[in-house]
Amino acid sequence: MPEQPILVPRGAKVKLEQFKPDYKGSYTDKLDARDDLLKNLAKLTELQELFYAWKKRGLLIVLQGRDASGKDGVIRHVMNAFNPQGCRVANFKVPTSLELSHDFLWRVHAQAPARGEIVIFNRSHYEDVLGVRVDSLAPKDVWSARYRHINNFERMLTDEGTIILKFYLHISKEEQKEQFQERLDDPTKNWKFSIDDVKKREQWDEYDKAYEDMLTRCNTPWAPWYVIPADRKWYRNLVISQVLVETLEKLKMKYPELPAELQGLKIE
Repeated sequence: MPEQPILVPRGAKVKLEQFKPDYKGSYTDKLDARDDLLKNLAKLTELQELFYAWKKRGLLIVLQGRDASGKDGVIRHVMNAFNPQGCRVANFKVPTSLELSHDFLWRVHAQAPARGEIVIFNRSHYEDVLGVRVDSLAPKDVWSARYRHINNFERMLTDEGTIILKFYLHISKEEQKEQFQERLDDPTKNWKFSIDDVKKREQWDEYDKAYEDMLTRCNTPWAPWYVIPADRKWYRNLVISQVLVETLEKLKMKYPELPAELQGLKIE
């Protein structure tokens, strides 16, 4: 089987059927990938410490995907390589009355990373062209203009020094069914399930179209989209960890030098 790209090609209409959610590359199983994942996580710990000390850029990680696609799992199994002192998670639930009194990006901008900081968006500003669109919570002329607003917003962030990595976790309908059933059958996971999950599952095709437009229209040189096969949790985690390692290594970071007045200082 030919290698399946994860970076969305620019300039072409994205069709999700072109990306296999159960793709696993050259790996046979979880055990086969274990060593590579552990190496990546150890490397991320080192790189994040350097990133925090360097303080030249911020890193925004966007996790987007259907229910049960593994956003929480990525945070738990990949981002745990990061020191919480320089990393935090932000999520975006139903807007409050205060947030609704501002533009739709107001609450998002407030969560953008500072220099040296890594921020993970568990869902994001893209909900305003996904659920808002599918459930007709805003007129088409409103949500369709938001693709342009999002691109401009992300361009501004990158111009100011923020690196943006956007991961769409691509799960199949069959795998989602298994995950949902597990949540219903396991009392310790009942809290993860709601009747709204069933409604969204019934809107599968409508969400497909919304995700495809999102991946097509907001796939820019400064903030590209990655489509991550998510049916196999271990492969999902491995691929994301590899992208993070490669991105941080390209920065050519250095630890700050000791100020001249402190060089040669001897502690008594």
